[in-house]
Amino acid sequence: MRTILLGLLIVLVVTCSALAADAKMLVVVFSRADENYSVGNITTGNTMVLAQMISEKTGAELFEVAPAKKYPANYDECTDLAKREQNQKARPAILADKDISDYDIIFLGYPIWWGDIPMCMYTFIEAHDWNGKTVIPFCTHEGSGAGRTASTLRNNLKGAEIRNVMAMRGATAQNRRNEASSTIDNWLKSLGLGF
Repeated sequence: MRTILLGLLIVLVVTCSALAADAKMLVVVFSRADENYSVGNITTGNTMVLAQMISEKTGAELFEVAPAKKYPANYDECTDLAKREQNQKARPAILADKDISDYDIIFLGYPIWWGDIPMCMYTFIEAHDWNGKTVIPFCTHEGSGAGRTASTLRNNLKGAEIRNVMAMRGATAQNRRNEASSTIDNWLKSLGLGF
């Protein structure tokens, strides 16, 4: 019995290790630079910092979701607009889309705005068929954690296998990059996909 269980465990470990190696992977991210809470004016958005690390560590292609009309550089103006968009259930136009049909694993990155995914990410999400995809969410925040995004993703990514979201403070991503990198390493290992 022990031999059989050990054999099954070895097969499972080898299978999981091969999953990421054989999978076609994509990192889809929306991130905003300019003035941000607790980090000031930045040239690379907090979530983009994480997206670039994930892309580098996994070999996944990186695609940035960019709104057709840029969000205001001023933090307060941006948060006011984000709240209006959320209240109106807006779907802001994006500059470009990405065909995700050939990808097996998709990392989905976003900041938490008013407890949810920014509305321009809904534009991207709702434009695609997620059936059969493995979706691995990650986000930045400044105290709200992942907000209500777990239920948002379950409701909008029909047919996808959604893994646990990694939520990190934007200030950590921006100002403590060694810590952020180590956290990502541990998170990737925890996914059981062979990273």
